[in-house]
Amino acid sequence: MTTWVWWERLRPETRHWLIAHNGEPLPPGIRSEIVTAAGGYSAGIFASDALDDPGLADGIQDWIEAVANGEGDTRS
Repeated sequence: MTTWVWWERLRPETRHWLIAHNGEPLPPGIRSEIVTAAGGYSAGIFASDALDDPGLADGIQDWIEAVANGEGDTRS
């Protein structure tokens, strides 16, 4: 599943939080919402599956930054 697909399934307030806090650890509720939005498939979304490292993968952080800056085609 592409990032764009699960991103569009997130609540708007969750998308805003992710943009405002890009690169920060994810609260459990947001991490859970992402997993649900991705249909339970989280490979490649998170930096690690470990709960003690609840951040997003570098590529996802870059994608969110591009969305925030209105750069390029973010439908990938």
